[in-house]
Amino acid sequence: MLAILGTGLAAYRFELGERYLPGLAADPVTEPEQVLPPAGLELPAWTAPAAVPGVAPTAALDPREVQALLRRGLADSDLGRHVVAAVGDLSGAGADWTSGDGTYLPASTTKLLTAAAALEALGPDRRFVTRVTTGRTSRELVLVGGGDPLLASGPPSAEEDVWPARADVRTLARTTAAALGPGARVRVRYDDSLFAGPSENPRWRADYVPDDIVSPITALMVDSGREAPGDYRRSADPSLAAAVVFAKELAAAGVAVAGRPRPGTVPGGAGDLAAVESAPLGDIVEHLLAVSDNETSEVVAHHVGLAVAGKGSFAAGSAGVLATLQGLGLPTAGVQLYDGSGLSRDNRLTTALVLGVLRVAAGPSGRALRGVVTGLPVAGFTGSLTYRFDEGAPVARGMVRAKTGTLSGVSSLAGLATGRDGTPMVFVLAADDVADADETDAQEAIDRLAALLATCRCAAPG
Repeated sequence: MLAILGTGLAAYRFELGERYLPGLAADPVTEPEQVLPPAGLELPAWTAPAAVPGVAPTAALDPREVQALLRRGLADSDLGRHVVAAVGDLSGAGADWTSGDGTYLPASTTKLLTAAAALEALGPDRRFVTRVTTGRTSRELVLVGGGDPLLASGPPSAEEDVWPARADVRTLARTTAAALGPGARVRVRYDDSLFAGPSENPRWRADYVPDDIVSPITALMVDSGREAPGDYRRSADPSLAAAVVFAKELAAAGVAVAGRPRPGTVPGGAGDLAAVESAPLGDIVEHLLAVSDNETSEVVAHHVGLAVAGKGSFAAGSAGVLATLQGLGLPTAGVQLYDGSGLSRDNRLTTALVLGVLRVAAGPSGRALRGVVTGLPVAGFTGSLTYRFDEGAPVARGMVRAKTGTLSGVSSLAGLATGRDGTPMVFVLAADDVADADETDAQEAIDRLAALLATCRCAAPG
């Protein structure tokens, strides 16, 4: 199990550096001394954890030790009036230490549930296909959305290091043009009926979509619904925008395209002209957890709804996630879930459920769910934790992996840590009633608490 969490900082730099921090791309075999931490990050000298007589690495935790370690930090006034915490051993053999009432507004730690349920319901090898079919006439094409959350408008440039791999509309258009042959003239229709409405979650704040915080969610989106790659502005109609990009790329490939794309459906007996497929779901899950991708999380949750209830919607996705986790034997009592990303302020999770998800994903029976663990950002190194953990114990950098959760007034972390005695543990730390003026300080306080876990010699005596 320690191999999953990583027993040293080098493993994180070698295995994840190139993916998330291209500046760390030295070859660990031929030039390990050249693999450096990110600029400005000072790391402590690594020493192996000292063996504790009578304590095995997978031993249960001593709640008294955890309490003594975290008590003062949890009382930090910057965290506000509602703070919850829970820490337990990785196996679940011992009792969890808890503080607070155990229920919290999760923000993006919700994505842990979405990721786990998707891997369980769909499998890590599942891919999502975007295709082009013939239409109702010989001059009509239908672009069919398959719910690929990472579908791009075009392939990356030679200078770009994009992970995971993206299917793209330019390649789809060129393949379609080749299938049509020279001199083709067509009209473009688009079919996004795989998902049911609404495209905006009624449990989100009303300004989220108009203010370009998140895109409307449809089964046919390019560049996560953004108007251009890397642009913060979102399209009001991602399906139409995707069809417009496809039509332009068709024209660029030599096909005469008449009129503007319009909605349509695939007629019975239609044949596929071309198709592109996404990266495997396992890679997509790692991505959505690492960078906390809201649109990808919502699309993935819709797929869970389709798999479990036969409907791709916000409501069916949320219900499907909880039903899937229940099927894994996890406790869902007291949980309120309304989306897959954690943008809804009506969501409520329990620390018991989150610890359970982490245990299953990291445990011996959770191989299909392992992407939940491997996708967790690494403190001070990758994803949404790359530039965090500059406060607190330096040894935590590389020894804490956690999903972040941030909304106004909310700061949370949930993940895994390895103590100084070699004991792996799961944890949740959350404050969801933080004053506006204290939000930065609250985030740093949460990081310090997680960092303390990496210093812990908390295993119960054998």
